Amino acid sequence: MPLVSTDAIVLHTYRYSETSKIVRLLTRDHGLQSVIAKGAMNPKSKFGARLQTLSEGVAQFFLKPTRDLHTLREFDVTVQRPELSRDTQRFGASTALAEVVMRFAPAEAHPEIYELLVEVLGRLGVASAGELDAQTLAGLWTTIAALGFEPSIVQCARGGEPIPPGPARFSVTDGGFLCGTCARGTRVRTLEPDDRRVLELLIAGHPEHVGPLSRSHVKAHRQLLVQFVERHVAEGRELPALTIWRSLT
Repeated sequence: MPLVSTDAIVLHTYRYSETSKIVRLLTRDHGLQSVIAKGAMNPKSKFGARLQTLSEGVAQFFLKPTRDLHTLREFDVTVQRPELSRDTQRFGASTALAEVVMRFAPAEAHPEIYELLVEVLGRLGVASAGELDAQTLAGLWTTIAALGFEPSIVQCARGGEPIPPGPARFSVTDGGFLCGTCARGTRVRTLEPDDRRVLELLIAGHPEHVGPLSRSHVKAHRQLLVQFVERHVAEGRELPALTIWRSLT
């Protein structure tokens, strides 16, 4: 039962007993892990306010290879991120992102997912009100892609043919754009060239080229993303934080 030390982000905490907490961590070196913070609910606990959601730091815990719950020894905070709680939109976006990572990140180490989460949370913290929607959508799409669920936007999601320039038909069921032949008789959402370009920029992780989105466009893009996640990532599992984020105005 070795003591390991690794960079980690707190994704979620919940009470385990009168005195302890279960903490879900995304770690750089050990992937997604659950740890118990014994005594964390005590007023004089060494953990204090360190285990706030989305805090980043160095976690030390006793890793038990044959068990799913490990014992947290220390969590030394390096980044607290209070800016993510300063308004409803920012908080809703960051908790939706944390939920997606917590529910679908692999247990084994994938440092690129950890680095991406750090980068996206940083962008959400400093984004202006006009930039926040595009930053959130891009952050969620790139995270979904890093988890292995990138939509098909270059080739037909069903037949593999290249998608020509112009309007494009997105099928949530098929997981991306469809060519004209495959789109016949299929429920699709047609995106005009400008809307198609915005979606492609968001999925590629370039929100800085999108600009402010109108309320109707934000609603449509959120709806499309959530439908895609529900179909291809969640597979019917409930995602309350993502659902709340979709409904925020």
